[in-house]
Amino acid sequence: MKCYKDFIQMILDVNGEKKKVIVSPKDTLLYVLREKLGFTGAKPGCENGDCGACTILLDGKPVKSCLILAVEVEGHSITTIEGLRDTPIQKAFIEESAFQCGYCTPGFIMNCHAMLNTHPDADDKIIREWLSSNLCRCTGYEEIEKAVKRAQNHINVV
Repeated sequence: MKCYKDFIQMILDVNGEKKKVIVSPKDTLLYVLREKLGFTGAKPGCENGDCGACTILLDGKPVKSCLILAVEVEGHSITTIEGLRDTPIQKAFIEESAFQCGYCTPGFIMNCHAMLNTHPDADDKIIREWLSSNLCRCTGYEEIEKAVKRAQNHINVV
């Protein structure tokens, strides 16, 4: 990390690629991902950690990027929705039409992807618990739960 007057040059590991970026110490990871690096999949929603629209994976764990300062993540692995490639949960969201407007969808997919990696055989209770960290104002969560179960079936067959 190189410091300049009021700014810091960092190298972030985003989706497996090293990205050099100059940030202010007050910049959130969400802001840096979207505005400085062009990864717009994580969405600004509430910007206080309640909605989950900004969920990304940090070292494989789902986190709300609006709550993390960019200066905290140098040396960690960041995965955004742009970094997922044809995963079972992405396919299942399409097959189950588990979205309407789509604004919250990247955050849900990131969270569900992490859940399936951690709990591939999650039961209804675990699924609902994990889904509770993300909000959707358009759908009931029925299609999203169906998508998770479809992805589980695909994972358990492979």
